[in-house]
Amino acid sequence: MACAAPAVLGFVFWQLGPIVASLLIALTDWRIAATPNWIGLDNFQQILTGDRLFRKSLGVTAYYALGSVPLRLLAAFVLAVLLNQKIRGLPIFRTIFYLPSIVPLIASSVLWIWLFNPDFGLLNAILTPLGVPRLQWIYGTRTVIPALILMSMWDIGPMMIIFLAGLQGVPRQFYEAVEIDGGNPWHKMRHVTIPMVTPTILFNLILSVIGTMQTFVQAYVMTEGGPDNASLLYVLYLYNKAFEQSQMGYASALAWVLFVIIAGLSVLLFRSSSRWVYYAGR
Repeated sequence: MACAAPAVLGFVFWQLGPIVASLLIALTDWRIAATPNWIGLDNFQQILTGDRLFRKSLGVTAYYALGSVPLRLLAAFVLAVLLNQKIRGLPIFRTIFYLPSIVPLIASSVLWIWLFNPDFGLLNAILTPLGVPRLQWIYGTRTVIPALILMSMWDIGPMMIIFLAGLQGVPRQFYEAVEIDGGNPWHKMRHVTIPMVTPTILFNLILSVIGTMQTFVQAYVMTEGGPDNASLLYVLYLYNKAFEQSQMGYASALAWVLFVIIAGLSVLLFRSSSRWVYYAGR
């Protein structure tokens, strides 16, 4: 008990305590430096029925997640498969592909601002000679979210490493059995590799959904939610309510709505996993 006490007390005071406090704050109209007044579920009612920007931010976040999550999973899986081959200099290639993930988000966001610049950015400098019209990237309402989705591919290193660990756990004899039956690399991928790494896919999928729904730094640094709220991601809207408009009660209610959404998506993914995730022990 004495050994576990620091961990238990740390959880109670630094995690469980703030969680409960945020729920109580969500039931008030508390503004910073003002006295909170109990208003019950009014904040939640306003969010669900009268807040246009809530619906806008939720739609923007859903758009971003639907584009980012599948692309990140696919890119990380393909890289992991390539880096699982026996070639010379493999540790160097693994390091190169992982390095972008350790760059701080703020620093990488500043870098991508330059890459996305419509006048002298590197991306337009490469695409324009190929006949692609000059794009506005993060400065256009129609291109800002696709630009952020493209940027999200920058830090797939951790996901790639997890996929690589899953691939290295696939028994070699399964591939040998496919070779004996006359199978080609596609048969190995379809009938051995993908089924055997479905638990890893599920793990990365859930983490990616949770992380994507909480994306904040990129939009905060690069666009501030613009242009015309086209990149107003949910957590950025929550931040604006809390620290720009000092509506701590309303922001806490927004946080709890996001918690319910993420919990619901996680449960849905776990429930559906029985149909497509293969566990060798079952």
